[in-house]
Amino acid sequence: MTGTLTIAGLGPGDDALVTPEVTAALASATDIVGYAPYVARVAPRDGLTLHSSDNRVELQRASEALRLASEGRRVVVVSSGDPGVFAMASAVFEALEEKAQWQGLSIRVLPGVTAMLAAAARVGAPLGHDFCAINLSDNLKPWATIEKRLRLAAEADFAIAMYNPRSASRPEGFGRALNILNDAGCGERIVVFARAVSAPDERIETIRLCEARPEMADMRTLVIVGNSATRRVGRWVYAPRQAR
Repeated sequence: MTGTLTIAGLGPGDDALVTPEVTAALASATDIVGYAPYVARVAPRDGLTLHSSDNRVELQRASEALRLASEGRRVVVVSSGDPGVFAMASAVFEALEEKAQWQGLSIRVLPGVTAMLAAAARVGAPLGHDFCAINLSDNLKPWATIEKRLRLAAEADFAIAMYNPRSASRPEGFGRALNILNDAGCGERIVVFARAVSAPDERIETIRLCEARPEMADMRTLVIVGNSATRRVGRWVYAPRQAR
């Protein structure tokens, strides 16, 4: 097979945070495949075909990208942030598992700056010690699993980065997550609400968890809950390097 498939992360929003490796892949691509808002971040040019699709069709999108690559195209599947963090890399490999005829394709995954890391950098170093990332969307896993992971993360005293906290179709989930963490004794922990990091409408807010309200987050918000030792120094927030 002469085609190639590259799975690339476009970072959190600002073009300055797109890696040179990803920029080079986009420049040599014949086809860009992805969720419409992410494909829109790639400038049209002669010889490039843009394939936009809706949300929640990841497997169909991945299969289309594999098919195009099998026909000799240089395909780039784009995600925001890093493609391996709650994004398209897993979907591509899931689709590939069902398509043995395409497993000889040349495939590579190019990392990107995640919203979690971009948000942390904006406020200091809240992920400076052990942390975890939890996707609050229950589209692909039951809410009971999310609840269990939140409780165990709180018990283990991890800093917690929460992706996809609240959407129009599931507005109640983030409020339930806040209740779980408050009930687990995390009310005094520092919480960072980082919306649209690196975009022109970026908004950062830092409060205690007991002061947090569900409406403070939407799907463009990354929420970081500090561990029990996380503290402020001036306008910065950081997790000490030593555990208690």
